Amino acid sequence: MTATEHVAVGTAVRPAAPRRRGRLLRQSGALLRRNLLQFKGDPLQALDILMPMALGGIFIAVFGGAVRDIGTDYTQYLLPGIMIQAVSIVSVATGIGLSMDFATGTMDRFRALPVARASVLIGRVAADVCRMAVALLLVFLFSLVIGFRVEGGPAGALGALLLMLAFGVALSWISAFIGLAIRAPQTVQSVGYAWLVPLQFVSSLFVPTSTMPGWLQGVVTVNPMTLICDSARGLMLGTDVARPLAGALAWITGITVLFAVAAVRQYTRRT
Repeated sequence: MTATEHVAVGTAVRPAAPRRRGRLLRQSGALLRRNLLQFKGDPLQALDILMPMALGGIFIAVFGGAVRDIGTDYTQYLLPGIMIQAVSIVSVATGIGLSMDFATGTMDRFRALPVARASVLIGRVAADVCRMAVALLLVFLFSLVIGFRVEGGPAGALGALLLMLAFGVALSWISAFIGLAIRAPQTVQSVGYAWLVPLQFVSSLFVPTSTMPGWLQGVVTVNPMTLICDSARGLMLGTDVARPLAGALAWITGITVLFAVAAVRQYTRRT
């Protein structure tokens, strides 16, 4: 190949990647709109937001007087954990939605179109993240109404909410992989909640790590839920978050990359 041909090939290849990225973004945006319209047509899907609010009120009323070894009011301690629980619950919808699309034949129509594999999953995850953001904002406002005080200021509150939302994105990719790996939508829902519940309770979401048995504390301290919750709680309450925040960001990045790649591969293999 001559030098002129090398230049010609290089010139032809360079704009290809931006065009592919632009096409991926357009296709993902179209599928995002399609999924958001589904939510608009079925507003009862928003009822799962009520569970964290109800649990927050019950926990404060029932356990608030018993949990004292936390250095602050139990309301201040608990409600950041309830916000993370809300994000976790909404993330399960990603896997259920993908499984339903396969069950109804919608995915067959997508595959018959010149649509990038990743755009189908990105559109689904992006729609659920939008729903997650609304749920997170509603639970945050609910927390303010029942007495939660943001001692870290507006910047701390915004940083905590963005961190929780980033964790929600990571959880949605796990849910997407589960929804593609398991064929029955009902089983996807059961599995989606089954692995989340132990992760939530073996963490610092509801009680301090120091109140747990010594053998369990080692597990709890490396639990991503603990690191995310301690970081968000520290940002909202204005305390030091340097140590948990580094671990939280590492977990979010690792989970997102690993399960996004795994979900795209599983989507390709599924028939």
